[in-house]
Amino acid sequence: MTGAPDHPDLTSLADLIGVMDRLRSPGGCPWDAEQTHHTLAPYAVEESYELVDAIAGGDRGELREELGDLLLQVVFHARVAQDDPQDPFDLDDVARGIAAKLRRRHPHVFADGDARTAEAVAARWDEIKAVEKPERHGLFDGIPQGMPGLERAAKMTSRLARAGQSDVAVQIATGDTIGARLFALVVESHERGLDPSVELATVLRDLAREVESTD
Repeated sequence: MTGAPDHPDLTSLADLIGVMDRLRSPGGCPWDAEQTHHTLAPYAVEESYELVDAIAGGDRGELREELGDLLLQVVFHARVAQDDPQDPFDLDDVARGIAAKLRRRHPHVFADGDARTAEAVAARWDEIKAVEKPERHGLFDGIPQGMPGLERAAKMTSRLARAGQSDVAVQIATGDTIGARLFALVVESHERGLDPSVELATVLRDLAREVESTD
């Protein structure tokens, strides 16, 4: 008989929060103390890519380390936010907000909603999101314009599939241009349940190892 899963011991998370507070407080680290959301933004992007590399590499130790680096970015931003004179918030506020969002968007788990398949869950998620964010009207609203092309193409393909418009993606992917051919691979990746960024990262890692082994 399987019991309820054990909850993780969060003392280490509390320790991380304490370390970050010490670094940002008077007498701490001058570099950490002068950082802002804007100066930290590039690090969040960089750490996200390093996490993708770790996933592609399949090294569990590296994955754990990169998750820690990404967690640091969240804790760091939340600590910076505490010092805002107009609208301060902390990590507890961030966690409370995302927990509430997850409960709202999973009524089949936390309320009386009904969703028996992953597809039904995704559709219900979009319906709830549309109510929560009525200012977004386009299918691709909310996808960052600055997102790299491969990741943006994958996100748009996913949105089309969830909206029942996969035929539009397939039509665009039949062109003869290099862009259309690249997009066709993104569409194929989606159909096979693969992340094209992770797949490419895996190949590039193999390429680097092959070249380095011949030096």
